[in-house]
Amino acid sequence: MSIPNTPNTRRSFLGKVLWLMPLAGLQACDFPSDTGSHVASRAGPAGLTGASYVPVFLTQPEWLFVTAMSDRLIPSDAMGPGAVEAGVPEFVDRQMETPYAHGALWYMQGPFMAAPPELGYQLKLVPRDIVRLGIAAANDACQRQFRKNFAELDHTRQEAFMRALQQGELALADVPAKLFFGFMLQITREGFFSDPIHGGNRNMVGWKLLGFPGARADFMDFANQNGAKYPMPPVSIGDANPKA
Repeated sequence: MSIPNTPNTRRSFLGKVLWLMPLAGLQACDFPSDTGSHVASRAGPAGLTGASYVPVFLTQPEWLFVTAMSDRLIPSDAMGPGAVEAGVPEFVDRQMETPYAHGALWYMQGPFMAAPPELGYQLKLVPRDIVRLGIAAANDACQRQFRKNFAELDHTRQEAFMRALQQGELALADVPAKLFFGFMLQITREGFFSDPIHGGNRNMVGWKLLGFPGARADFMDFANQNGAKYPMPPVSIGDANPKA
């Protein structure tokens, strides 16, 4: 998935591509995705959410980076709230304190070597390492080029920098640029479309964009009504009293 030039094009494409790809199968670059099979074990720590949320893993510069990058990947526009309003930065932070982010769900023994893409992920970095090292390296690159951190750049420079990451035109220390961009794109998608119980998709804005019913117990009466709009609002796993 490349970064289209306009926010409306980007969000329209995002909505279309999510219907074509099950969330469990979303992958970006060569980074492995295990969202569908392990999302229940990746809820993250409980605590204050929304405007009162205090990051547990991310430092302030890291939080600002994640907020800025997720805002450019899924911006707020006429189609609805973007990634920041949907709580994606909170989702990312909460994910970093789960077994998934520590690599507990992966085989992480050596050898670690360069290998063709068909052999899958081969690096020794677990997700929280990719986030921490990638953000530090990206901010260092921005400082060298602009004398500012990524979050301090205007939107035009942020998007140009992200394209350079995506295309592997930047040499980041410790983390391949394409892999870092791919991971950030993937986890931003996950945060925007996951169940709100995990911290993202606040007010179920991602599901409303797609017309997805969420965790309703029964919506089979509407399964074969092609083109018909589903009449019920989406329901989260954590919604004890869903609206009819």
